[in-house]
Amino acid sequence: MATAKFAFNNKVHIATKSSLFQVNYGRELRMGFDIRKKGKNEKAEEFAREMKERHEEARVALVKLQEEIKRQADRSRKVLQTQNLRVG
Repeated sequence: MATAKFAFNNKVHIATKSSLFQVNYGRELRMGFDIRKKGKNEKAEEFAREMKERHEEARVALVKLQEEIKRQADRSRKVLQTQNLRVG
């Protein structure tokens, strides 16, 4: 409940163009950092790049594994197709 109250009081409302906290206390709520700050965050951008690289590495590994599994399955299918199997 505290998180919801915090979010509601810190949100800039359309009618007042201010947060409820600012309207009540005449100043912005201090959180230790400004979540509405514009600009580049180097650490966040570096983290995003690293995550993209990890996702790409995982995707490549999964595709490679998928191809190997298909190759093995196709090899087994060829063996079964070459055998003369009769129903019954």
